[in-house]
Amino acid sequence: MVGMPAVERSVDRATLQIRTAMAEIGRELRSARLDAGLSQRAVARAVGMSQAQLSRLERGAGANQSVVKISRACAVVGLDLGIRAFPAGLPLRDAAHLALQARLRSAASPDFRWSSEVPLPLPGDRRAWDAVGRCARNGVEVFVEAETRLRDIQALSRRIALKKRDSGNPRVILLVRESRLNRAIVSAAGDFLRESFPIPSRAALAALRSGRDPGGDAIVLL
Repeated sequence: MVGMPAVERSVDRATLQIRTAMAEIGRELRSARLDAGLSQRAVARAVGMSQAQLSRLERGAGANQSVVKISRACAVVGLDLGIRAFPAGLPLRDAAHLALQARLRSAASPDFRWSSEVPLPLPGDRRAWDAVGRCARNGVEVFVEAETRLRDIQALSRRIALKKRDSGNPRVILLVRESRLNRAIVSAAGDFLRESFPIPSRAALAALRSGRDPGGDAIVLL
């Protein structure tokens, strides 16, 4: 189970990252303003902030400013602000997600030993499997990706395929919370999902209950 210290470390890292980024943006903003021959007052007026706010932004202390205003300040002095998000660190899991994993553990053989949030075996890669189970009796391993609510099936399949490739092609269980909506999505995906996860839910569960390899990747609804 993911503990709060891991989440807190991720939040602390994010705070440090934004401070570092804001310091760099501030330096570039000031340099571009001076190169353009513009005063702080002129730029601040064009953006819709006070001169004091712009001064703080140039000193790297503008983290409380909206992204819109920071972007506008950059535009006034001839800069483009680029922002993107990418996978890094472990997400905060809600109670439903943790309960779903607990149901799989209860349904599997007690011979399985489980680990949560298992990182991929690549230096610097922050992706992780939600859980990995290893049967102490015969060494069978299953890597679990859990979803409480299905959305973009194609994107999910691509993400799992990449994690599977980068983990040495282990046996993968796509664990999905049993609900009318999720079952309808799985049914509608049909052949597309069966290509990646050919083993039916009941067959996979039966194998896990007896500590056996399901014989292929599987979707398990619980």
